[in-house]
Amino acid sequence: MTILAFTLILLAGAYCAGLLGSLTGLGGGVVVIPLLTLAFGVDFHYAVGAALVASISTSSGSGSAYVKEGITNVRLGMFLEIATTIGAVCGAAVAILLNNNTIAIIYGFVLILTAVMQQRRKSDHDGVVGSECARRLKLFGTWPQKDGTLKSYQLKHVGGGFGVMYIAGILSGILGIGSGVLKVIAMDGIMKVPFKVSTTTSNFMMGVTACASAVVYIQRGSIEPGIACPVMIGVLFGALTGARLLKRLKVTLLRQIFCVAILLVAINMIYQGFTGQF
Repeated sequence: MTILAFTLILLAGAYCAGLLGSLTGLGGGVVVIPLLTLAFGVDFHYAVGAALVASISTSSGSGSAYVKEGITNVRLGMFLEIATTIGAVCGAAVAILLNNNTIAIIYGFVLILTAVMQQRRKSDHDGVVGSECARRLKLFGTWPQKDGTLKSYQLKHVGGGFGVMYIAGILSGILGIGSGVLKVIAMDGIMKVPFKVSTTTSNFMMGVTACASAVVYIQRGSIEPGIACPVMIGVLFGALTGARLLKRLKVTLLRQIFCVAILLVAINMIYQGFTGQF
């Protein structure tokens, strides 16, 4: 296969990954790494590096839109980014020491957790009484409703959410994905932030977390421009297309089918990791 043919196929695959990731809410990175490792046979460390670059571009594009709409809690995101950034640097440093099979096993279990969390019931956590720590840090906020009004919310368990964010950062540095599922668990499940605010704030944070990890990968030479650039462009345009289609399509069934596919990929990665096939 020529370099041009490989680049075009990779570009098309990354576009599909970004499109599916946007429609299902899982993010393009969840699809990119299986695409690169299982379909193209790319080394896991280079696949992670490419996924990090893709996460930076997609988070920058979609994150700014959510901030403009007033949904994202920027102050909360900046506070929690302290934990995710430190975790991301630690994770990236550890990832260099791990072999491909170990990373594949970890990635498989994270995919399973992601698929399971996609099926849980979403909540706006009405009536939550915020903690004194959250009040002093001024983390309370408002988010716009369909009728144009603003709905206020409070949050609690700041320490617990901060700790889970550190773990999310470590996984992001090791696996090259945004670890959005853990970030939503921290904000929605522990801190009781409304689900829509949790997801948009998580998206806003992913780019910063990925940047911290990417610095380590660049220093170690694990970001290959010939792989990262087509992936970044394809995922970005795929995500933008998915954002437009999302308003017109009913994607509930697609998300359920895609979660089953993610589970199958996860099982395959765990199996190949344990049998030493990477």
